[in-house]
Parts: sequence; structure tokens; C-alpha cells
Amino acid sequence: MAQTVIEKITQTHAVGLPAGWEIHANDFVTIRPDHVMTHDNTSAVLSKFKGLGATKVRDPRQPVFALDHEIQNTDPKNLAKYAAIEAFAREQGIRFHPAGYGIGHQVMVEEGFVKPGGFVVASDSHSNMYGGLGAVGTPIVRTDAAAAWVTGTFWWQVPRMIKVVFEGEPRPGVTGKDIIVTLCGLYNQEEVLNAALEFAGPGVASLSVDERLAIANMTTEWGALVGWFPVDAITLAYLRERAASLQARGLGDRLSATDIERWATDPPRSDSGAAYAAEIVLDLATVSPHVSGPDTVQKAAPLSELASQKIRVHKAYLLSCVNSRLSDLRAAAQVIKDKKVASHVDFYVAAASQAVQDAAEADGSWRILLEAGAQPLPPSCGPCIGLGKGLLEAGEVGISATNRNFKGRMGSRDAKCYLASPAVVAASAVAGHITGPAGVVVDTVRLAKRIREFSPRKAEVKIDIVKGFPALLEGRALLLPQDNLNTDGIYGKDYTYRDDMTPEMMAQVVMANYDPQFAAIMRPGDVIVGGFNFGTGSSREQAVTALQAAKIALVVAGSFSQTYLRNAFNNGYACVESPDLVKAMRSEFAARVKTGDKTIATDDVLALDFVRAVATWRGKTYAFAALGAAVQELVVAGGVENQVRKLLAG
Repeated sequence: MAQTVIEKITQTHAVGLPAGWEIHANDFVTIRPDHVMTHDNTSAVLSKFKGLGATKVRDPRQPVFALDHEIQNTDPKNLAKYAAIEAFAREQGIRFHPAGYGIGHQVMVEEGFVKPGGFVVASDSHSNMYGGLGAVGTPIVRTDAAAAWVTGTFWWQVPRMIKVVFEGEPRPGVTGKDIIVTLCGLYNQEEVLNAALEFAGPGVASLSVDERLAIANMTTEWGALVGWFPVDAITLAYLRERAASLQARGLGDRLSATDIERWATDPPRSDSGAAYAAEIVLDLATVSPHVSGPDTVQKAAPLSELASQKIRVHKAYLLSCVNSRLSDLRAAAQVIKDKKVASHVDFYVAAASQAVQDAAEADGSWRILLEAGAQPLPPSCGPCIGLGKGLLEAGEVGISATNRNFKGRMGSRDAKCYLASPAVVAASAVAGHITGPAGVVVDTVRLAKRIREFSPRKAEVKIDIVKGFPALLEGRALLLPQDNLNTDGIYGKDYTYRDDMTPEMMAQVVMANYDPQFAAIMRPGDVIVGGFNFGTGSSREQAVTALQAAKIALVVAGSFSQTYLRNAFNNGYACVESPDLVKAMRSEFAARVKTGDKTIATDDVLALDFVRAVATWRGKTYAFAALGAAVQELVVAGGVENQVRKLLAG
């Protein structure tokens, strides 16, 4: 059966597969990634690593450390944390990049750790950026990172595949940032949630690598887990330049000429006839400069609409892993040259890395920005993550070339933030209100969605069952029909930070914020059937462990928040996805759903056959995503930490 390029890359990095197993969307697999990047959260990962009883990293070449989040904080406690991370890296022989070297994702690209056909992860949500160079990049959580230091692997559910076809070429003044902001605003109904996106079509060739990196980076905000670009002449030219730079520093082994020529001859590509869940088409010639916000990337408008409103701004930002590379700094400098930042605006600038800043200083772009009144910050995340100098204060409006503008992220919750391209940010800093550079085309074509969804291919499966994992599980079906049931609803904030909550107490309050009657309705052994995007919201693990405490056998949902799913399996708790079952049950109980029933006890047995990956309810069968050995072993072990401890014990 044909595979997409993302499935093929996954296949080459998967370990422990049954003989002849061909990887496709929704499969659970064990992955040995090329690299695992951690930043300031290395300290938290290190605590988990030591808590497992581990003393030695399995493969010191796999982890990469880059301090980038809170580097403006010179408090002795933070400096001690940084020193401890550096000492551990030195002890273990791990590549370490100190504060000020650069933002972790940029470091991974600059330093040759990201390659076409590679599989690179990080304990940071913007790992999607690595897809700009033809690698699969995807985020993991801190527990995964600690386990990967010990085992070299992590588990992954292969996402559904969506092809995004670019037609045409962007008009002058339209950037990669405008393209991804447009997509986030146009397809804002979770069309790509938890998907792997493969960008394709003739329009890709019109995009620079920097633009591809920016688009791939913000597929995170779009809701995807992977954003992959093809390897073409643009990619190869960029890689040759990087290889020459690394060679000059004695690091030529990271990116060899032989590898580059191999990618030129046989680049990673999808098979003809590979299956996709959907296809989205965008004519780049119809895109105009766009601005997202305020306070959400799901709302985007043409610059022309906002410019006419003359929205006053107080702070402007050109920084972060999405848009502070050399081309971005040059674009801003071109706009701001021989001008001054408006007197009421603070304009903050930070390069993605020290190497980028050095290059901007060499070509004069950095000097132009500073002479115009921009305030320099060190190469780091800084205000993008709400740390250090330059945060938004109550009542202020900011315009930023960063990737997120969630309320309160960059400062006060009583501030507003818009996202735009570097050129628009620079023009707005000068004008004092949201506007674009002189001469940039700001007319817009009213964009319409062009998306086709395809029926998934269904094939008979026969899954090997790991010793200790049930081949069949039965329980009363308990329907929770709401989509986007968040972790606050599952386990409320009033209990999340209490250390005195026993399992019995947790069982009494689980789902209380969603349905106060849940504890009285549920019984031990019930199977929850939830809606779509179950477990969205915060990453609190108690939203999983509280269900375990209540002895809920497992959760079936149309889809899960990937963070929730990772927390579930990492705690040894089974979850399965069966969209058809969810739709059938909601249809059967439509009247009760309509009247607002939140927990519907069906009094019917739901049987889950893990060998055939089918659920049976009321005499009908519904397929679910098969649970492979990777997750079965986690459930049997009682979670990833127990699994690693057992491994260490020999």
C-alpha cells in the first residue's frame, strides 16, 4: 500500500515493528528520533531523569541542549539552574548551547541537526518548524524526553495526513507569515487538528527556506502536529550553504556533501496513490498581507481592513523562532531605513541566534534598526513567552512578528496583541498604528475554503497482544457527548495544585466541572465514550489519573488532544479513537443530547476487541485506531516511568 512521505520517514525511524508491518496514519509506533532538543526545561527533564534512577544518557549524540527562554533572568537561582544543565551536558558529553547562542529551534537548523528525511523532536510545541527542511518535526512532553534520554525512543501515534497544495506565486509584499496567518484564519474550525500536513504544489518553489520554516513553525498554531515541505532546489541550495559554514567550523560531519547529493538525486517523497484524509488548496496569488488577532490566531483579517482603522500600538516586536532570521531583519530594516520609531512605541528586536545577529550587523541591517529606535534584546524567546524586558502592560496594544498572541501570553491579560509579518511590524512601529509598508499591495480577494475530505481506507488488521494486555475488554458505555471537553472540566483547578488529594478523593471530584452528577452516575469498570478533541486545554496529568482513580476502564473518543493522549499512555491508561462509534452513539441519544444531558448511562455493554481493533455496541461494529505494542507495553507497565525503571533494573 502506498505511503505518504511522512509515513515513510516514520517507517525508517520506527523500531520493534512486526515483520512486514507497513506504517500508516493512526498507527502507534516506537520511534528512535535523530535528536531530542530541550531548552530551559532541560532542568525539569533532568529532574524526571534522576527520579527514574537513571545516571547515564543512552546516546549522548541524540540530546541537544539550548538555553533560550529566560536568559534575561540573572537571578542567582536561574543562573544556578543554567550552570547545572551545562555541568550535566559536560558530564554526559551532550551538545550544549549556552544562553545567548540562539533560540533552540534556530540552533537545530543552523547547526545541522535537522536534515531531509530526518525525525527530530523537542519538548517544545514549535518543533513542527523542522518540516521546513524536509524532516518530520513534532513535539513531545517532558516525561517523553526523560525516557528518551534513557531508552533513545518515545512512542508516537502517526497522525492523519492532509495535503496542502500551493498554487500560483505570492505577490510582492506577501510573505510566508502572511500565508500561514491566512490559513490559520481561513481554516479555523479544527480542519487540521492533530494532523500531519504535507505542503505540495507548484507554489512551494516560490517560497524561500526562511518562509517555509515560518509556515512550518506556525502549523502548530494552526493545530497540526507536523508541517512538512518537499526537498527541492531551494532546500538543497540552503543546505549547501549550511554545510559550508559547518565545514569551516570543523563540523562538516553533521551535514555532508554526500548526503546533499543523495537528497538531490533521490529526495524524500510520497508514493503515488498515498492516502490522505483531506486536501486543501490555496492560490498564493490571492493572498494579501494579513494580520491575526487580537488575542487569537484563529481570527485573521487583510491588512487593508485594519490599516483603515488606524489601531494605535504601544509596543512592536521582531523576535522569536518564527520570524527573526536574517531575511526578516533585512525586511524590517528596508522598511524602517531613514525613519524613526513613533515616540509612543517601544520596538523590541532580537535575532533568532547570535549568528543571525552577527550577519545582520555585518550587512548593516542591525544598525539601521537600532538607529531608527529599536531596542535590542539578546537572542532568545523573551517577550514571546512573556519573560524579561518589554512585556505588554494593561491597556496596551502590541503588534508582533511572533507566533502566538494568546491573551496574557506576552504580558497583561488586559492588553491586546496582533500578529503580522516583520515588514508590517516595522511599518506599524514607525506609524504608531497598524499599517503596512509604503507601496505594498493591500487589496484582497475574498478567500473561500477549498478543501476536500476523503473517506479513510479501512483494512482488516490483526494485532499481536502483549502479555498482560487484554485481548478483549467489556464495560458499560457512558456517553459524554460534548466536543472539546477540556482538562478543567475533567479535573478542576480547585484540586489540581493540592497535594493532599488521595485517589478516593480524586474519584469523587472527577468530571465535577463538566457534570456535577458524574460521580453519582458512573460505576467502576465503565467505558467513557467522549466527543472530539477530548482532553483539550492544560497539560495537567490529573485529568488522566483521576479517571484511573475512579476505575473508569478506558476512554473512547472521536479524537483526543495529543497532550492528553500522551499523558494517558505515559501514565499507563488506555485511550482509543473511534469517530464512527461516537457519531453513532450521539445519533442514538440525540434527544437527550439536545436537552443538555451531559452524562448518559447507556446500560449497554461496549466490547473492545484489541486484536481486530473493533468495538461492538448494540450488535454493530466500529473500527478504532489499533493499539500497537508500543502503547500496550506502556499500559502493562503502568506507565513510562515504571517501564524505564524496569529497564534500568535489568
